[in-house]
Amino acid sequence: MPTWGYILTALAAYLLGSIPTGFLVAKAKGVDIRAAGSGNIGATNAMRVLGKPAGIFVLLLDALKGFVAAVFLPILIFRFFPTLAVDPGIVAGVFAVLGHNYTCWLKFKGGKGIATMAGVYLALAPWAVLIALGVFILAVLVTRYVSIGSISGAVALVAAVWFLPPHNLFLGIVTTVLGALAIYKHKSNIQRLLAGTENRLGKKSEAK
Repeated sequence: MPTWGYILTALAAYLLGSIPTGFLVAKAKGVDIRAAGSGNIGATNAMRVLGKPAGIFVLLLDALKGFVAAVFLPILIFRFFPTLAVDPGIVAGVFAVLGHNYTCWLKFKGGKGIATMAGVYLALAPWAVLIALGVFILAVLVTRYVSIGSISGAVALVAAVWFLPPHNLFLGIVTTVLGALAIYKHKSNIQRLLAGTENRLGKKSEAK
């Protein structure tokens, strides 16, 4: 078994995913995003704190991390190792999301992984991620809460991966775990939703 191939893929994907794009973009503007808005380094908080152009830039970079990890790292690394039953793209995708969520550069505190997951699944299961994107947009339009859209999109992604062909048991299990992790990472948003203090889309966040 090409164990070293998977280890190298996982490590490279984690390091790629761990690049704290939101933190770096904010730092370039003289802002510590961890001390502004919700304190999260992801695209939603970047958009509220830094404005839409910067937020969209962070969103695209975070998604790109996941896409590059799932598509290009296996191609580069497995040129030197035989590929067996486990798809190295799935392994890379998982560790890219974990890198984003628990970045080693910020004491293992990171984002919520939604954009990076979208990039991963754009590579691994594009129809599933398009369905999830549609659910996300619809939920945000109806509720004006990005957090509800993100949670709804995560649930839709899991369902779509399980039900859409081709059926891949390993990918289904991995997606279920990542979907649960995405919801868990929104626990503070869920608490604010229940308390009625969650910010709606278009509203500036108050300082943390």
